[in-house]
Formats: sequence, C-alpha cells, structure tokens
Amino acid sequence: MAGQKYYVVWEGAAPGVYATWAECKAQVEAYKDAKYKSYPSKSEAEQAFRDGWKKHWGKSGTSAAGGRSGGGQKAKASGSSSSAVKAEIDYDSISVDVGTKGNPGPIEYRGVSTRTGEVIFERGPIPNGTNNLGEFLAIVHSLAYLKQRGSKMTVYSDSRTALKWVREKKVATTLARNESTREIWELVDRAVAWLKSNNYENKLLKWETQVWGEIKADYGRK
Repeated sequence: MAGQKYYVVWEGAAPGVYATWAECKAQVEAYKDAKYKSYPSKSEAEQAFRDGWKKHWGKSGTSAAGGRSGGGQKAKASGSSSSAVKAEIDYDSISVDVGTKGNPGPIEYRGVSTRTGEVIFERGPIPNGTNNLGEFLAIVHSLAYLKQRGSKMTVYSDSRTALKWVREKKVATTLARNESTREIWELVDRAVAWLKSNNYENKLLKWETQVWGEIKADYGRK
C-alpha cells in the first residue's frame, strides 16, 4: 500500500513492531520517555527493533508521527498544547518535579526557576502518594502561585499524564483512599477544586528530557 509505514516501539507499554500509527500510539501515549520511530518497510522496522533503540533512536530520520525528527516524537496526549519537541526552551518559566521513594510511597515536589534552578516552592514529604499525583500537585501549585502574582509564565513538567489531568481538571489513579493516603488525597481534592474555580492563561508544556536533559527541578533519584 502506498505510504505504508511500520512503527518500532523500543520502550513503551508493549515494545514491538506495529503496522499502524494507532497501534503505536496506544503503546507510547501515556508512557513516560517512550522511544519509537517509523520506517518505510517492515524489514527495516524489524531490523531496527532487533538493533535496539541506542542505534536508531535520536538519529535523523522519520518520526512516528510522520515528520522529520531528531528522535522519536512523543504522541500527543488529549488536551496537550503540543505534540512536537520544542526547538527552544522558554527559560522564563517554572519547572516542576517530584522526588519519590517508591511508587506509591513518600513523595515531595518542588518548583524551580528554569533559568537559574532556584527553588521557588517545595512541599513534602507527603507520607504516601504516587509520582503522577505529585506532578499534578506541583503543576497546580505553580498555577496558583503564578496567578497570585498576576504572571502568565510557562510551566514545565516531565509528566505527560499529570499535564493531561490538569487540563481535564480530574485525576485518574488507582491509589486507594485510606488513612495512609489521606494527606495526598486532601491536597489533590483541593487542587481539583482550584482548577474548577479558576482560569489561567499560562502555557503548560511537556519537558522533553531526551532532547534537553533532566528537568531543572529533578531530584536526581533515578
């Protein structure tokens, strides 16, 4: 078939070779730091999959979304403002990240100046939570902080899931509500209520770790 492409997913929900973009997207859309790329023939895709991502991903070529790219292009999450890697970082921004000890487990989060790395706010430790819930709280904390100061500054997060939750004004998590998770759920419920009663004009952008390196707010707990 003319224009047929095959999609290699090296790191995603289910690594493999796929014959349609829809199948590929399903494996990478909600997967943090997914690595994938498209090829014009099945044989090339299968060989690339066997070779591994280090030999192919990040090299000049065709991205999974069909354009020219320096690496696997991230799938666009629902409500995302951009599906493409940004050419330049907006340094006049806040970057957020979460530090965890287990997932779920104790978490903390912070927001820093993307330009200087200076800590603007931080919260925690919170006894029991998840990485994505922490990222969600950090983004909403940033929005509330910036609104209080009348700022339309951009906010960066490396969690596509948390960015999606903020835009949808709801979270989708399996974390149980019980005494051990009481604090995180109180904070999440307040954050959701804030989103539903406040408007903001700030851009919420995905930090492209594979291109720019670790986000400035990173806790270094990989």
